[in-house]
Amino acid sequence: MSYNREDREMHDAKCGDCGTDCQVPFQPKEDRPVYCRECFQNHKPAPRNRDRFGGRQGGRFGRRDDRPREMHDAKCGDCGNDCQVPFQPKEDRPVYCRDCFQNHR
Repeated sequence: MSYNREDREMHDAKCGDCGTDCQVPFQPKEDRPVYCRECFQNHKPAPRNRDRFGGRQGGRFGRRDDRPREMHDAKCGDCGNDCQVPFQPKEDRPVYCRDCFQNHR
């Protein structure tokens, strides 16, 4: 089934802003204003905050909170330097500093 703009039924209407006579591709309702092409640009809804896959922008789990992260002191399992990580380290798993972490990705 092909879609062709010329095949659409058009309906006469009067712009709710400037009063110009115009045509729209839907039956106007008495209780809702209709806008001509030029005035419609001023009434467009704001774009949704969605990424191209339908989810919210800001990463895999939604928008990141702007609050500062709680950091925890740790000792790197490779070089032994003191570092800070954004999670509570566990005794049974090594933690790596920023430089050494790149070698374990």
